[in-house]
Amino acid sequence: MSLPVKDLDRSVRFFTGLGFAFSAQLTDDRATAMVVNDDAFVMLLVEDFFTTFTGKPVPTPDEVVIGLSAGSPAEVDDLVQRALASGGSTSQDPIADGPMYGWSFRDPDGHHWELIHMDLPVG
Repeated sequence: MSLPVKDLDRSVRFFTGLGFAFSAQLTDDRATAMVVNDDAFVMLLVEDFFTTFTGKPVPTPDEVVIGLSAGSPAEVDDLVQRALASGGSTSQDPIADGPMYGWSFRDPDGHHWELIHMDLPVG
């Protein structure tokens, strides 16, 4: 996934505060690769560089909701609290609905991130 950002350094500081790491091999003054896990990265691209890939104006951050799974409700709460402490804002109150627990935040560029824990039996 690639996301446009206004200020790459600010975005790196924000997501570092949430505990994410970045690939030095995929980082320059226009972009960086945020490591979500061994199989997933999020490319943060400064807006003018982002448009070279799309050929279109930068989309508004409300066009998508970015969902990530968490291992527990406590992990959801911890990550959102770190987002708030790092300069993010909440986009909705926590939701507990049966086996699902979630909470959302917006990063400094307004992208909507939703953290979800699903306590479902396997099989």
